[in-house]
Amino acid sequence: MQLQLPEINLLPLYPLLVITGWAVLVLLVDLFVQDKRALGYLALVGVLAAGATTLALWPGVPVSFQNMAISDASALFFNLVFLSAGVLGVLVAIEYLERKDLQRGEYYVLLLFALGGMITMAAAQDLLIVFLGLETMSVALYVLSGFNQHQLSSIEAAMKYFILGAFASAFFLYGIALTYAAAGSTNLAQIGSWLAQGVIPNDPLALAGLSLLLVGFGFKVALVPFQWWTPDVYQGAPTSVTAFMSAGAKAAGFAAMLRVLYNAFTPAFTGDWVVVTAVLAAATMTFGNLAALVQRDVKRLLGYSSIAHAGYAMVGVAAAGPEGMRGVLFYLLAYTFMTVGAFAVACAVERREQTTTALGDYAGLARRSPLLAAAMLLFMLSLIGIPPLMGFWGKLFVFRAAVEANLTWLAVLGVLNSALSAYYYAGVVVQMYLREPERSPADDGDLMRRQNTIGVAIFLAVAATVLLGIWPSGVV
Repeated sequence: MQLQLPEINLLPLYPLLVITGWAVLVLLVDLFVQDKRALGYLALVGVLAAGATTLALWPGVPVSFQNMAISDASALFFNLVFLSAGVLGVLVAIEYLERKDLQRGEYYVLLLFALGGMITMAAAQDLLIVFLGLETMSVALYVLSGFNQHQLSSIEAAMKYFILGAFASAFFLYGIALTYAAAGSTNLAQIGSWLAQGVIPNDPLALAGLSLLLVGFGFKVALVPFQWWTPDVYQGAPTSVTAFMSAGAKAAGFAAMLRVLYNAFTPAFTGDWVVVTAVLAAATMTFGNLAALVQRDVKRLLGYSSIAHAGYAMVGVAAAGPEGMRGVLFYLLAYTFMTVGAFAVACAVERREQTTTALGDYAGLARRSPLLAAAMLLFMLSLIGIPPLMGFWGKLFVFRAAVEANLTWLAVLGVLNSALSAYYYAGVVVQMYLREPERSPADDGDLMRRQNTIGVAIFLAVAATVLLGIWPSGVV
């Protein structure tokens, strides 16, 4: 009797295999290398290799791995978003960790494993695979948040993130259990097919499962009322971690949320989750902007800003159609370059003995470092949504999708919130250009010597924000 082995196509897993294999390689090389900066450059090569693998698969016919993961256009696009955050995150970390005496190889290993979790979430075709990617990413980020063991605020950030993240994971896992009880499967396509048959109209088990899944996603992307961890973790974690986490984790959460909602709970429960996501979008962007108005620490301000931007992205999710999907994809790409760039500037401004960057630290920055101030100005304008920068197009696409989906009220609220956000973003600009410097000449000199890899990250973020704002059609 001849044994028949199943045909296994590993093509959808190539980016994941590259990034995971490279993480193991960095871990092994760490045993023999004294100069830990070299591990940062080695990790950077691995991220670029995963990006090249993703581009080699683009645009390609969607290929599935055992109905568990797929390499379709959505997964590949999100891979590029994650890897863009990874490239910028590594560049920022190399210089930042050196200055803070935190240069250790484990940092880059954890960052690569977090990227592996993100890639898994974007490609998942099964709720259990989503959960696997979610936990892989989360555990790595918990450790990275507490990476600065010399600062109590960093340890506190890690503990808060871990405890609240464990609760969110429990909600998500219970949501998977209820969905399985309703549909008899954790495969997204099979769940969608079963619910579409309408065997049990408005199945309460499936509805409860969807609700709990949204709670889990809401925590990861910082939606109201699951956002309370965000400002404290962003402020306490090392700034290089915050830069990477603010973009990568949020994009991964939206990638998995879109796949679950569009593949499993459409069209049977579209009406239900559209209402819920629209309300979440409205509450999230309004709370984030109002809370940011009174912040005097830039990292904390950007933390509340990230909550508001999660609300803007949710506007596209609530639109529940191809236009909304495209809008969310573009918005998350724009947000990645804008926010990582802004945190990169915060890394450059942050002093050696600090873990925070008070708004007063930016006073007179335009005189001490004109290029750094100009970069921050561009990021602030893009975050507001000023044309022709990339942030403008991101908001335009999600708001237009909302109008076409008869959610005009949500689009109007988004525009009003964007106008409100101009106040606190302008506060940073006022400090840089209209306030007298508060630092000593020695501090000024130290600031000017910090622009190696951090400067490269800032340059790449500025270039993407401007060029993709002038020419968005290449991405759209």
